[in-house]
Amino acid sequence: MPNNFRSSSMKLYFLGTGSSYPTRKRGVSSAALQLDDGNVWLFDCGEGTQIQAQKVTLSRQKINKIFITHLHGDHLFGLPGLLCTISSQIGLSEEELQKKGAPVVDLYGPQGLRRFVYNSLSLSRSPLLFKYQVHELVPIKEQYLEDWDQWVVDHSAPSVTHLSELPGSLIHPVEDSNGNVHWKLFDDDNWCAVAGWIHHRVPSFGFVLNQKGRPGTLDKNKLIELGLPPGPLYGQLKKGKAVTTEEGKLITPDMVVGSLIPGKSLVILGDTRDASPLAHLVSDRGCDVLIHEATYDNSLKEKAAEHGHSTSGQAAEFAKRINAKVLLLNHFSQRYGQVNEDSQDEETVAVLEREALEAVEGTSIQVKCTEDLFTYELPIASREVMK
Repeated sequence: MPNNFRSSSMKLYFLGTGSSYPTRKRGVSSAALQLDDGNVWLFDCGEGTQIQAQKVTLSRQKINKIFITHLHGDHLFGLPGLLCTISSQIGLSEEELQKKGAPVVDLYGPQGLRRFVYNSLSLSRSPLLFKYQVHELVPIKEQYLEDWDQWVVDHSAPSVTHLSELPGSLIHPVEDSNGNVHWKLFDDDNWCAVAGWIHHRVPSFGFVLNQKGRPGTLDKNKLIELGLPPGPLYGQLKKGKAVTTEEGKLITPDMVVGSLIPGKSLVILGDTRDASPLAHLVSDRGCDVLIHEATYDNSLKEKAAEHGHSTSGQAAEFAKRINAKVLLLNHFSQRYGQVNEDSQDEETVAVLEREALEAVEGTSIQVKCTEDLFTYELPIASREVMK
């Protein structure tokens, strides 16, 4: 499918957009975010993800974080194979790895993820040329269905580690003064990432990613006029520090540095029939991009609820609730064909997109049904613009 968005330095690649199992039309759930520094974050890893990743301009060696929304197979079964493929394509000798240090991949997901990865890699005797660590989110009781205990499965972490595994962490929910909960994933110089719970048949999470703002552009012409030629002091001004010229003139950042460039905000959800428990994590300003499942059209609302899924209309309503600028729909039932297919009789995702558009009518929200290998580029401007 051709790209319909303006270009920029951060990109979202949709590697699989189907539900339940891969077909000749679509792979199952996986999306990758390529950051402006070249690193790649992967969201879910259904079977076949590593093959899909070869069809786009995406370096698997640059994957350094993998987020798993929930432990259903169509979001998880491709993970062991992908990890082995990353290892086989690192392209560094053992001597180089010892000198530079092995890369580290962080995995985030529900409790049970570490046991799944350990068992898969250990039973297949799969060594890795990089290190990985698993950060498990401990679910709350509201995430379990009433019949959960009828199928007894051990979700606890194994007592031993894989040869390539580093100690990870167990992330417990944090409750705010209003009784809302969230899970703190990480907060570094560039990004703050948290998770929130959403309703599904198994513990399922959504991830809220907030990129931190960057200093504005230096007015180099004005700096020269003020008597400060290009040099290391420019960097000090970018960092927010005042400097003094050789003539003793004080130059403060507000005199020569433009307004703060706001970072992007993305909300990437797992399977859900209701994402409202996560809404409090999105600021009043809203988010730049919301990725939300739309397994069925509105006429199948009861079936969607029965299986823990959403319709296109429900996805649009949530987009309005959190003031999303762009709504990207995925996780489509096999009953919906691709828009560009020859068959005139088959229902396509066009019906889902049309329903979502009708639901957001009167707002500025842009809506798109994604397809496998679709690329969405996040413009540098403050708002995304569709052609």
